[in-house]
Amino acid sequence: MPDPFCGLALHTWTVDTTPLEEALIAAKAGGFDAVELRRVDFDRCAKRGLSNEAVLDLVRAAGLPVSAMGVEYGWIFSTGAERERLLGVFRECCENAVALRCGMMMSAIGPGSATTDEAVANIRRAGEIAGSFGLRLTLEYQFQHPVVRSLDILRDLIVHASASNVGLLLDAYHLQRGGRPGRGFEDVPGAEIFYVQFSDVPDAPPPGLPPVDRLPPGQGVVDWTGLFGLLAEKGYDSWLSYEAPNPAHWQQPATETAKQGAAATRRALARTFP
Repeated sequence: MPDPFCGLALHTWTVDTTPLEEALIAAKAGGFDAVELRRVDFDRCAKRGLSNEAVLDLVRAAGLPVSAMGVEYGWIFSTGAERERLLGVFRECCENAVALRCGMMMSAIGPGSATTDEAVANIRRAGEIAGSFGLRLTLEYQFQHPVVRSLDILRDLIVHASASNVGLLLDAYHLQRGGRPGRGFEDVPGAEIFYVQFSDVPDAPPPGLPPVDRLPPGQGVVDWTGLFGLLAEKGYDSWLSYEAPNPAHWQQPATETAKQGAAATRRALARTFP
């Protein structure tokens, strides 16, 4: 039977050294169905003299849906003027998401020194901002984060924020490194899972920050049949976003990196859903 997911998205960090317009071409030529954009993609284009509208036109011209729109990280544990700046950027990213018909905002935890109560309040406020645009917000924990280093901690923050349009981002890399490999998220209700990123994990200790040792499915230790199978059992039917930053990927043509990632992923899906 065909796999149950919406399709494959290429996360632009996977081809990080490639200008956005070339990354978009690579995503399509490489066999991806969508692209996941970052705030830094817009910032880099701005430094090259492109207006925000020109960047939106680039994305529209590529003809690929945007699976998620990333924001500038750090707002969750921010305070004062920096929090207001970051939430202002968050709002701008929401405006771009609407312009590109993307329904999902994405954020990792990022740095900062706010208290847990302040983080909960910030999540609630960001959820309200996203909600005012009719958008959902998905949050990602990172196994190396000094505070939000586990899925349980992130779930607790989201529960206390009481924002129905805020949910979990599950990343196969962080699940594996964080002690929840394969079917290790069986306790998580499907309704809490808003978005999925993935890459394989080498059979080696993690590097420093940021972790850029990520691999195409089948080249590492992730149990893809367990992970994809459990997602399907839980009713997840949205995008799978291939986020595989690695210097080896950046040293070859972006289209080749995209082709390798898409082909490896489809092989893993075919083994899971024969």
